[in-house]
Amino acid sequence: MAPPYETSAAGSESPVPVVTVDVAAASDLITSAGHRYVDVRTEEEMNKGHLRNSLNVPFMEKNPLFVEQFSSLVSKEEHVVVGCQSGKRSELACVDLLEAGFKNVKNMGGGYAAWLDNGFPINTPPHTMY
Repeated sequence: MAPPYETSAAGSESPVPVVTVDVAAASDLITSAGHRYVDVRTEEEMNKGHLRNSLNVPFMEKNPLFVEQFSSLVSKEEHVVVGCQSGKRSELACVDLLEAGFKNVKNMGGGYAAWLDNGFPINTPPHTMY
């Protein structure tokens, strides 16, 4: 049985069940359980702010190399939390990763927006003075 902070998307339209964790659980997994965080937002979105020590592999319908790029950074056995801006793109990315044989991926429900709403730490680009 999944811990109470995890939900499965088995009842959704996903062809494979995706485990989704809330941002508090994701924070715990990233900071104390040794999970890596992979942000699937665009580079432009990442430049506005991102989680500390996050990897970036943009997931878009137009990125046919997503799984290959992800595989170059993360092994199929590693424990990973995947996030985006709201949690939907990362859920779709998790489906692709699970179908490609990744065994330990979790979607961060609510995404970066929920992370900010909860006041968790982020990295932001330095401000430029003109």
